[in-house]
Amino acid sequence: MTDTNIQLTSLISEDNKLTLALKSIDMPQPGADEVVIRIEAAPLNPSDLAVLFSVADMTTAIQEGTEQSPTITADVPAKFMQAVKTRVGKAIPVGNEGAGTVVAAGSSPAAQALMGKTVAVIGGGTYRQYLCANVQSCLALTQGTTAEEGASSFVNPLTALAMVETMRAEGHKAIIHAAAASNLGQMLNRICIADGVDLINIVRKVEQETLLRDMGAKYVVNSSSDTFLADLTAAIIETGATIAFDPIGGGKLTSDILNCMEVAAARDMKEHSVYGSDTFKQVYIYGALDRGPITLNRNFGFAWGVNGFLLFNALGKLVTKTVMAMRKRVADEITTTFASHYTHEVSLSEVLQLKSIAGYAKQATGEKYLIIPQK
Repeated sequence: MTDTNIQLTSLISEDNKLTLALKSIDMPQPGADEVVIRIEAAPLNPSDLAVLFSVADMTTAIQEGTEQSPTITADVPAKFMQAVKTRVGKAIPVGNEGAGTVVAAGSSPAAQALMGKTVAVIGGGTYRQYLCANVQSCLALTQGTTAEEGASSFVNPLTALAMVETMRAEGHKAIIHAAAASNLGQMLNRICIADGVDLINIVRKVEQETLLRDMGAKYVVNSSSDTFLADLTAAIIETGATIAFDPIGGGKLTSDILNCMEVAAARDMKEHSVYGSDTFKQVYIYGALDRGPITLNRNFGFAWGVNGFLLFNALGKLVTKTVMAMRKRVADEITTTFASHYTHEVSLSEVLQLKSIAGYAKQATGEKYLIIPQK
């Protein structure tokens, strides 16, 4: 190890300002059940942007500092300050997950067993050069797996697996997934093909349709098509899908999905009911790509639910044996089923450049950024 340790922090101050900066911090010393990881790769996920930018108006962002140690400042609208009062004045470390080499280990057998190994880690603050983490937060990668390959071992893979497990636990038999050409969507597609689960993929571009069909997807519908609702309904009738996962959030897609589910369910009704069918229809919203209001046009009866879906909450509902099996599957299949593809690699300092922010803040499907902290 060296004596240098840099981390990226996000601070909201009382004067309604967001400041993103690189901070020099002490080298960590591991406790008995901890290891020190030389972070070599960490992905920029949408959930990371929520911590990084919070509620700041990034159209006001200004880059200052030096090339090697830049800072970004932006205005936080006064109307949002109450919502973030608990983080005002605190420089919050950013980064949910990453991967690297264990360079120091505590005295416990579990910690010593990871010494020198490449591991993935989750738990926060991974946008730094060296991180101290409990062994329970680490996933030992199979020999030969690189940090870049294992950097996204938790958020997307476990979310995709948790979707399938939630479907099974709640008694559904097929899934609808929106923004399905994303890295997570591609993982979910591979899982469902391997596990024999019908999956309806919703995309918005013709090239995304082609991408998923070339991967073996059977059901792909385009939300920008004039026949979208008819196509979605037909796929629901064929698969019997009654659960959906939507990372978009705002707009009327959730409503469209519920209405199409109801149309499919109503085909089996023997008698008309003003309350609609008794088939329960569930949509989970797990993102906020559209931060506008969720519009529900109530043509889908009364047997329905719209809920948030958060990975750690979902995992908490599963038995330990299932979660451990999920983690093992991710490690075994990180270069196949759970492979992530990145279009940009940036250093910690490059994360804080307006040119980079303009790119990764779009959260565009097919464009994923990977941070290389040692760069």
